Amino acid sequence: MKATFAAGCFWGVEAYFKLIEGVIDTEVGYAGGDKENPTYEEVCTGKTGHAEACEVEYDDSKITFEELLHHFFKIHDPTSLNKQGGDVGTQYRSVIFYHDESQKDVALKTIEELNASEKYKKKIVAEVISVEKFYKAEDYHQDYLDKNPSGYCHVDLTSVKKTKMDPG
Repeated sequence: MKATFAAGCFWGVEAYFKLIEGVIDTEVGYAGGDKENPTYEEVCTGKTGHAEACEVEYDDSKITFEELLHHFFKIHDPTSLNKQGGDVGTQYRSVIFYHDESQKDVALKTIEELNASEKYKKKIVAEVISVEKFYKAEDYHQDYLDKNPSGYCHVDLTSVKKTKMDPG
């Protein structure tokens, strides 16, 4: 199964999801825009409509999409519009890219429940949109923090807990 998330800089998002039990593989890239085969430099301009995203391949007998969503909400501020950590721009927006109607329904329900719970002081601005096309990022972005351990990351990688449904 696949899930695709945008939650700020894709380096940290990928590094985090790789640590979750049940995740088989990850790949960073660009999604949500209208430019075909965009480059990193083009996406950084904010003019392509794409967000930096992480595609997650997972074993649904070990982790559910709903559980992945809880991790997604844990690693960034889904109430922050077009900004995560020091990164600002539409390419850093919060997005759940669904692969089927079931994922869409679970995402919308989860957002509704989180908003109702008042866990956040503001309403969640994460978009829920179809993953029409995912463009793989350049090779040097793949597994970036493994290759560059001192690289910038807005995600707290020490917060990964392998227990089920641990929203933090």
